[in-house]
Amino acid sequence: MWNEMKLRSKADHEEVDYFPWSPQKDRSIGRLVRFVSFLVVFTGGIVLGLSVSAHYSRYFNSQTELFFPRTMYEANCDKEGSSIKSFAQPTNLIHSMTDDELFWRASMVPKMDEYPFQRVPKVAFLFMTRGPLPFAPLWDRFFKGHKGLYSIYVHTLPDYKLNVPGTSAFYGRQIPSEEVSWGSITLVDAEKRLLANALLDFSNERFVLLSESCIPVYNFPTVYEYLINSAHSFVESYDENTRQGRGRYSWRMAPKIMLYQWRKGSEWFELNRELAVNIVAEHKYYPLFRKYCKPSCYPDEHYIPTYLNMFHGALNANRSLTWVDWSRGGSHPARYGAPNITVEFIQSIRNNGTFCLYNSVPTSICFLFARKFAPSALAPLLNLTSTVMGF
Repeated sequence: MWNEMKLRSKADHEEVDYFPWSPQKDRSIGRLVRFVSFLVVFTGGIVLGLSVSAHYSRYFNSQTELFFPRTMYEANCDKEGSSIKSFAQPTNLIHSMTDDELFWRASMVPKMDEYPFQRVPKVAFLFMTRGPLPFAPLWDRFFKGHKGLYSIYVHTLPDYKLNVPGTSAFYGRQIPSEEVSWGSITLVDAEKRLLANALLDFSNERFVLLSESCIPVYNFPTVYEYLINSAHSFVESYDENTRQGRGRYSWRMAPKIMLYQWRKGSEWFELNRELAVNIVAEHKYYPLFRKYCKPSCYPDEHYIPTYLNMFHGALNANRSLTWVDWSRGGSHPARYGAPNITVEFIQSIRNNGTFCLYNSVPTSICFLFARKFAPSALAPLLNLTSTVMGF
């Protein structure tokens, strides 16, 4: 027994001393620790690098979208899809830009005087409507045969889909829209949205705001020549010392906008490209209207007239090209339906005996468009286009 215990004690002693401590052993453990630490740092670096790469990829992709929206080029994957023509004259109006992004991009102005493509100046017709365009057939007849000289942009309710034939000039011409409330700043937002989308086409030189109840009273060549050759824009802007004029001014707009600068006018404007860019890019005075022009202020009747009066009065003819009848009083103009449409009535709009200035010269052609017409007026108007309006 004693011998067995001695042998077991010796065996235990030999087991403990089998891996004795040594400097070589310590260095091996150190190398192992450093190797594991390197693997941890290396793996963490890879994960961090992939995360940063994904972040910047999303950032640069979002910035690229401002200049070259993917939706603009998805239809054509060939070289033409990324050509200067597709950028300077986009045909697809669908994009994912916010208003701020859209206004920023639309306000870009080339520094070079010459265009790197053959630019034929166009007139942009901006239609603001809640739903259908009852006079689309009349406008289609007006536009027929003049492709390349006009562009059309339609602002509707966000979820409304314009139902027109594929052959119509209005087909595929809806822009990304937002909700609009009558008498609120959202009307100004819609106007700027229409202008900005039209400014993306560098060939658009003149911009006319119209509603679904507007009609042309002259043919396209007359309208085109009148606008393209005009030295002025056409925005009604006047000082009215009444409750509906100066009475809408808020003293909280001072000192940026003073009472003597406050103006009123019809929202149905016509602008050249320079003024359109200035209005879209303007961000100093617009916030004042958003904050203080409410309620019963109607910013669409004051924002552009006041802004032009303050800074660009010399470029404005100070009159509207859209005829309207306020003689019956009230907050809305007279509305004309089928029984009112006669040769004499249309002629009285085209030439009512008054004179105005065009390029500083008196003329009897003062109105190119008219409102407000009911849908029932379409049929009799179509019967008069060739004999009275010349199209």
